[in-house]
Formats: sequence, C-alpha cells, structure tokens
Amino acid sequence: MKIALVTPYDYPYPGGVNEHVTALDHEFRALGHETLIIAASSTNGDVLGNHVIKVSGAISPMPASGSTARITLSPQVYQRVKKILNAEKFDVVHVHEPTVPLLSLAVLLHSRALNIGTFHAYRESNAMYEYAAPFLKQVFNRLDGRIFVSDAVREYITQYFPGDYVTIPNGVNCARFASPSIKPIARFNDGRPNILFVGRLEARKGFRHLLRAYPYIKSVVPHARLIVVGAFGDKEKAPFLRYARAQKLRGIHFVGYVSPEELPRYYHTATVFCAPNTGFESFGIILLEAMAAGVPIVASDIAGFQTVVEDCR
Repeated sequence: MKIALVTPYDYPYPGGVNEHVTALDHEFRALGHETLIIAASSTNGDVLGNHVIKVSGAISPMPASGSTARITLSPQVYQRVKKILNAEKFDVVHVHEPTVPLLSLAVLLHSRALNIGTFHAYRESNAMYEYAAPFLKQVFNRLDGRIFVSDAVREYITQYFPGDYVTIPNGVNCARFASPSIKPIARFNDGRPNILFVGRLEARKGFRHLLRAYPYIKSVVPHARLIVVGAFGDKEKAPFLRYARAQKLRGIHFVGYVSPEELPRYYHTATVFCAPNTGFESFGIILLEAMAAGVPIVASDIAGFQTVVEDCR
C-alpha cells in the first residue's frame, strides 16, 4: 500500500507525535509498504530525506496545554496539500492530531483516500472544541478510522465527539533500550546514585518540582546526582541554573538534547528515572523507555501515566 503519514508539528523537532510518526514510517517500510511523511518543517528539505514531503517552512510556536506547539498556519498549505494528494494518490492517509490546524485539517478536507486519524493530546477540557464543533464534526466525518493512544484521550475526545474509536497504546522498540550491549555514560558511571529526568523544561513536565525536591534527596543520599536530558537550550535552563546556584545545589548536570542512539545509554546510567509531570500527558512514552531499560520509576499520579504504570508501593 501507499501510505501518507501526516504530522501537524514541526518535523523532526523532538516530540512524542513526531517520534510516533517516525517509528510508524520505519515499521511500515519494513513490512513492504510505500510511505511518505507530509509535514511542515523548519529543517532544510535536503536534510529531511526523500521520504518526507515538506509543505511549508513557516512555523508558528503556539501555547498549548502548558507546552508550545510548533505548527504551520501558512495559507499556502491548503493548495500545496491539494496538489500533493492529487499527484501521489495514496491508498491510506494517516493523520496524527486531526484537529490541529492547519496542515491536518487541510489534508482531511482534500483527501480521497481511506482516512485514519490518531488522537494523541489530552486535556480536561477544550474551549476550541466547544466553539468550533460544527466545523470539526465535518473533519471527524472524514475519518474512516479513529484511534486513541490511551483511555485518557478517549474520555477527553468523546465528551465532544462521540462515535466509534479504537484504543491502540503507544509502543517503543524494547530491543533498542534493553540490549545488553548498551553501555552507560562513562562520566556518570562511577557508582554514585543517578536520578534521570528526560523531557523539555516546560511547566507541565514538572522539572521544577524535582529540582525543589532534590535538596531533600541529598539530605538522605548525599552522593545522589541529577542528570537532565531533553530538547532544551540555554534560555530554558537558565532559571533552573539560577535557582540551583542560589540554593547551593551540587551534582546537577544539564545535558540537553541527546541523539536517539545515545538516549538508551542514559537510561542504563540511571539508578532511578523520575517523571514529575503535572498534567496534560496522554500516555508517557518516557515511562515505556525506562521500563524497557529496566530502570525503576517514580512518576506523577496523572491520568495519562495511569495507563502505563501502577502504584507498586
């Protein structure tokens, strides 16, 4: 089959939806299908590869649920999508986050293929759904199949748009994280207890709570070390560095972005993995990654995480 995978977010900027799309692309190709990823991207088209169709380089950061959604609002997308779909004649169009403007909506309005939508986002309520329901119902009616990544997402979406859906949880390649050949990061592999945080330094990821708890951890485990990995830069980490210096905290290492190849090594370096997220999480792929690597987890008791882990106290 010829399959289009559509992500409304800046591709391949780090994020759960983009990682999901990349993994699906890899697995579908391994099964012998022909796939193309349709996305907007701030990355140069030559770097993306010939299996990615870049529809726009105009990316607008938009606040969303305690995070920042990097999407395109360029009106040129509408006509470009129409031309792409007419030329490629896909058998299946799989749109991730079907209600996110502008790309997802444009694809569904033009597609004449079998349309599948996967819903990733979770909130407790959404004013946009309430006010734009008549238009969005047209989008939902264009979907031949609807997928939720968790029960939390199902409960959220169906309060606005009831209908037939199937829940297919996210997954990770266990071998990628569990292989006995994975070596810990040498500079942190010195016998000291390592607490690992993986994620962006956005409010909903809850790192500020872990940082405030760190002195209490150090009082009990003086040699503990905190390793912070994620797609963040100097601007994002600056307030946390100031806090750590003001509180005279030691043993905190802001590593920043690491490649997909290096990430499993950090899990294998960890004594414990901490996910202090405060909400708006639909699932928690980082929890799966930690479990695949065999790392004990301390995580917030939030709706999305309850799908993945149980309280084993």
